[in-house]
Amino acid sequence: MMPTITAFENSPDRGKGQARDMRVRWALEEVGQPYDVRLLSFAAMKQPAHLALHPFGQIPTYEDGDLTLFESGAIVLHIAERHGGLLPKDANARARAIAWMFAALNTVEPPIVELSMAMLLEHDKSWYAERLPGLQERVRIRLGELSRRLGKADWLDGAFRAGDLMMVTVLRRLNTSGLLDEYPDIAAYVARGEARPAFRRAFEAQLAVFNAAARS
Repeated sequence: MMPTITAFENSPDRGKGQARDMRVRWALEEVGQPYDVRLLSFAAMKQPAHLALHPFGQIPTYEDGDLTLFESGAIVLHIAERHGGLLPKDANARARAIAWMFAALNTVEPPIVELSMAMLLEHDKSWYAERLPGLQERVRIRLGELSRRLGKADWLDGAFRAGDLMMVTVLRRLNTSGLLDEYPDIAAYVARGEARPAFRRAFEAQLAVFNAAARS
């Protein structure tokens, strides 16, 4: 039996690959694990059947036999632990890869999400112009710190790992902000992630859902 994940029936990002099921799709593609997708409307996400899987009524969820998971980070970690390739065998390197997963979600993503939500939902508000520079500066601080850590390396800690997968998906939220242009090494890092065949397969699968919804 293949695992089943849930995803948006009609993605709000218009096929840009930002929805969090992208992280799970990418991880599954990296490890060569086939999977099924159950598409959900926004209304269905708040119904009891889905709330039994995800108490906050969001996507993605992951079902495999008698295991059900929610939260993209937890799902990717489970996939990485179950299959080879996304976590090193060395215990210390493995711990570092997991630490980078947490860093992506807990340290780098929050200011990026705050900025992206403001740009999306508050651009017509009277306070937007005054608030925007502060939001951008908080993101720049994190990008500067990440840039210093990455240096001239291709990936965060040796070979591509689950930490890179999570970090690239987080940073991709900045693709239309212009901020990545200020950090060429980070932009190149994101581009390397996007060039991976597994990423391209995951992206095309998610984009196909949007295109089908747009035609209907």
